[in-house]
Amino acid sequence: MKIALDPTPFHHSHSLLEFPQLVADLGYKYMQLTPHPDFIPFFNHPKADDALVRQLKNACADAGIEIASVLPVLRWSGPDEDAREAAVRYWKRAIQITVDLGVRQINTEFNGRPERAEESERAFYRSIEELLPIIEREGLHVAIDPHPDDFVEQGVAALRVIRGVNSPNVGMVYVASHTFHMQDDPEAIMQAAGDRLRVVHVSDTMNHHASHGLRYITNPPGNAVRVHQHLRLGDGDVDWDEFFGGLSENGFLDRDDSVMVSSVFAEDDNARDVSRYQLNTIKEYVSSVQ
Repeated sequence: MKIALDPTPFHHSHSLLEFPQLVADLGYKYMQLTPHPDFIPFFNHPKADDALVRQLKNACADAGIEIASVLPVLRWSGPDEDAREAAVRYWKRAIQITVDLGVRQINTEFNGRPERAEESERAFYRSIEELLPIIEREGLHVAIDPHPDDFVEQGVAALRVIRGVNSPNVGMVYVASHTFHMQDDPEAIMQAAGDRLRVVHVSDTMNHHASHGLRYITNPPGNAVRVHQHLRLGDGDVDWDEFFGGLSENGFLDRDDSVMVSSVFAEDDNARDVSRYQLNTIKEYVSSVQ
């Protein structure tokens, strides 16, 4: 298993090419490359040319770290056909960038609309039909997160959609901060996923269902909002013994191709210390269940 840092908390203070050395300085051997305005931004065409890709690859080599996964977020399941077609074009460039970096793992989101779930599912399969031959030809694996506010948010339901792709090159991301939106028992999701579970994100969150659903109040009541946090491990309600125990039973911790990402976004003012804390605490939990 690879333990990687998501450098999102440092986007405001470091440039893209400074991330590799920063990751190394914080004790990590791996980095997850998430949406960045100079590389693969949210929802739009990748902005990196071949020269910048080479520079980033060289910066990783100089720092002695590797990119474990690349995370594009594009509207490939959107019910708007023009946006979906554009997202497929953007995906093709994102795939080429990933290949040129020497990375084999991509993780992403479904990114459709929950109020138009049937249309979004059709759009997803339409996109994957075009992209899957490229993904398989390049030997890539794409893992998908049922993100809050996607057309599929429940863990087991997402696995059904993924299974419908009918390819070993497509699997699942389990984000601990989305635990209380996926509804299904975490261990049940992990058991059902089997070796399709390729990436997990480690950050805590509060249980918005607690206090009879009144922990978070929006006005007017009944707003279609999704509330979660990406907190330091131990600062929320996620059952970490259950989480790491489920990963152990799944076999995730023993696979060479699995990626565990520290993805704390709520501690920018203390990001260095939190990043080190995350790494040490993750290792302690992994040791406790092996």
